[in-house]
Amino acid sequence: MSGISGVSTASNSALNQGRGTSVDYVKEQDASTPSKTAQTKPNGDLLSEAELATVEKMAKRDREVRQHEQAHLAAAGGLATSGASYSMESGPDGKRYAVGGEVKIDVSPGRTPEETLSKARIIQAAALAPADPSGADRAIAAAAAAMAQAAQAEIAKRSPTEQKLAARYGQNEYSNSALAFSA
Repeated sequence: MSGISGVSTASNSALNQGRGTSVDYVKEQDASTPSKTAQTKPNGDLLSEAELATVEKMAKRDREVRQHEQAHLAAAGGLATSGASYSMESGPDGKRYAVGGEVKIDVSPGRTPEETLSKARIIQAAALAPADPSGADRAIAAAAAAMAQAAQAEIAKRSPTEQKLAARYGQNEYSNSALAFSA
């Protein structure tokens, strides 16, 4: 299925499994809703009943993939390092349909344990944002939960003096800028 992928130098392999190179975006013909008049092949021949069923199935999948990736993108907010990119296939009608996709997000640890905790929570929310998260999405969410747990443990190890300093300089998990979501 489609998913969310990370772009980082973080050491967590589950977070880094979806890393990729940049993609040149090509304007694709939107095939998410097949036209009732688009019942011909590119050569002008009429589509068979089986081909019409295939087009309908591909259009449905296209809508699902785009909604899935949009959910990731909306939840990732400022951590998204790219828009959604899609794997496309041509249907019997000659239109291109999304069959998979990904949204790259920054999964690197923050500069402080509090920032890491905040980022991990956003990563986890972004990974689980779609109605039906994929296996890869769930793996990234689990890795983000582990990242959050490690950050919490680091925060808990601080001395009372360090806790006071962190709070004084706005480095706590409730920092105003820590949970900046875009919807």
